[in-house]
Amino acid sequence: MKKLSTSVNQTLKIGKRLARKLCGGEIILLSGSLGAGKTVLAKGIAQGLGINRHNVVSPTFVLLRIYKGKYFLNHFDFYRLKSPKEILGLGYEEYFYSDAVTLIEWPERLKFLLPGEFLKIKLIVKAGNSRLLEFTAKGTGYKQLLKNIYEDIRH
Repeated sequence: MKKLSTSVNQTLKIGKRLARKLCGGEIILLSGSLGAGKTVLAKGIAQGLGINRHNVVSPTFVLLRIYKGKYFLNHFDFYRLKSPKEILGLGYEEYFYSDAVTLIEWPERLKFLLPGEFLKIKLIVKAGNSRLLEFTAKGTGYKQLLKNIYEDIRH
């Protein structure tokens, strides 16, 4: 599924609408180049979970920030990760496989530690302020989630 966002506000709105379909325990991968809008989308998802989006900042330097809303939100950013071995001692599995919604920016840095099932959103910078959001799902539950999201944000 693909969705074009033509502004920061529209990306926030997509995130909020997506969050309405979450029930806790989901893993969402946010992929894209620097400045593509991953954290903006994360702010929208957080807002949709009842978290003040202005409190949501990229966890680049601390790897993880946790927010409390309708569900806990685990927000990872692995941009500074040199090797997946660097997070082995963090107990990341407890965060990934919990009842919280888990957002992972720069998931490609995880390599062999990447979860087996997830929803992935790739943000691609287009002309002007536009971003193309490409949604893919791995796993039966995530394919159903993607179908539910599509029904809500296709317009």
